[in-house]
Amino acid sequence: MYKGKVVLAYSGGLDTSVAIKWLMDQGYDVVTFTADVGQTVDLEACKERALLIGACNAYVMDLKEEFVHDFVWPALKANAMYQGTYPLTSALSRPLISKYLAKIAEIEGAVAVAHGCTGKGQDQVRIEVCTRALKPDLKVLAPVRDWHFSRDDEIDYAKEHGIPIPVTKKSPYSIDDNLWGRAIECGPLEDPWTEPPSDAFTLTVDPWKAPEDVKYIEITFKEGLPVALDGEEMDGVTLIAKLNDIAGKYGVGRIDMIEDRLVGFKSREVYECPAPVVLLQAKKALEKMTLAKDLLAVKADLELKYAELAYVGYWFSPLREALDAFFNDAQKVVNGVVRVRLYKGQSVVVGLKSPNSLYVNDLATYSAGDSFDHSSAVGFINIWGLPIVTWKQVHGSKKGECTCGANVDKEAVGSSQKG
Repeated sequence: MYKGKVVLAYSGGLDTSVAIKWLMDQGYDVVTFTADVGQTVDLEACKERALLIGACNAYVMDLKEEFVHDFVWPALKANAMYQGTYPLTSALSRPLISKYLAKIAEIEGAVAVAHGCTGKGQDQVRIEVCTRALKPDLKVLAPVRDWHFSRDDEIDYAKEHGIPIPVTKKSPYSIDDNLWGRAIECGPLEDPWTEPPSDAFTLTVDPWKAPEDVKYIEITFKEGLPVALDGEEMDGVTLIAKLNDIAGKYGVGRIDMIEDRLVGFKSREVYECPAPVVLLQAKKALEKMTLAKDLLAVKADLELKYAELAYVGYWFSPLREALDAFFNDAQKVVNGVVRVRLYKGQSVVVGLKSPNSLYVNDLATYSAGDSFDHSSAVGFINIWGLPIVTWKQVHGSKKGECTCGANVDKEAVGSSQKG
């Protein structure tokens, strides 16, 4: 029975390739949509594969600039890292993909959209929540969640139906990548005791195989965003790609963490994100030089909330939009140059300069030229400690006894003094 058109978010991988055939068997005409967000796949071959499997139409759209401008840069301003570690590599692309799924569905007159997410992951939540936020009446299908195949079953299904797939049982990794990084799952990575094998990584070299020389780079920031690398101005897409290459060659950017998934269980997640790791580290250092103490403290709490909103699929929420306004304002003075040292898997900030620096040398120095009024410290300490001193005076233990709680043998003290 014919059910109409469905627009499938198509990555070209195992799950979505099998999903084309499966949806056709359910009675749908399948239109695929592949967003070019900087992933390392042959997008033309991806389109041809979709049509070969049976898609009636296949869209491939270059969205790298929009991805960086509307999703990566706002997240960078917010220093957004889920649980303080994951720079939201995959999560940031999902609202963009959802936006264009809804658009293409309207163009094609589709009755539904579909994705290749499993029932155990958070991507299903992100895509479905974001898509419905933009087009509430649009039906969302999840073939992988519905068919209950194991990964080996999917591979067998693909072989049985002549579906070309870029994965084998000997190379079982599930990969999702874009300009902001790469997420690697499955196979030996599911055992937290097992060190990620070298063949799981493509953006970063093994740190012990990285060059013996030290690499210094300088990143120029303007209002919280990187605008130049080693003095050369460039657009965001170019800068991220170049920094991925430079830092990756020095083994920088590998992340191995136990992550609390949205659906309620812990998962071992492996990422490689050379550019995000360096940029986030550099900008945080520059913020400490340019932002006031109380602003940094409040901002740190809101950074975690911002990252959580992106992670759980609430990108189009009013709270996320309101937080953008806060971060945009806070970043106006985050200007300057950060020097970073790369060596054997590590990136270290080794230099900072900013026209908006709150670091004043003649106040901070202990050398000649110190302009700090040391005599003012006495009055400051008295006033600063007054609340605690007052409390202890009023609520001390017993009249005449030391309020610190220490028991002192007066005779022993006396004999010690005589001696």
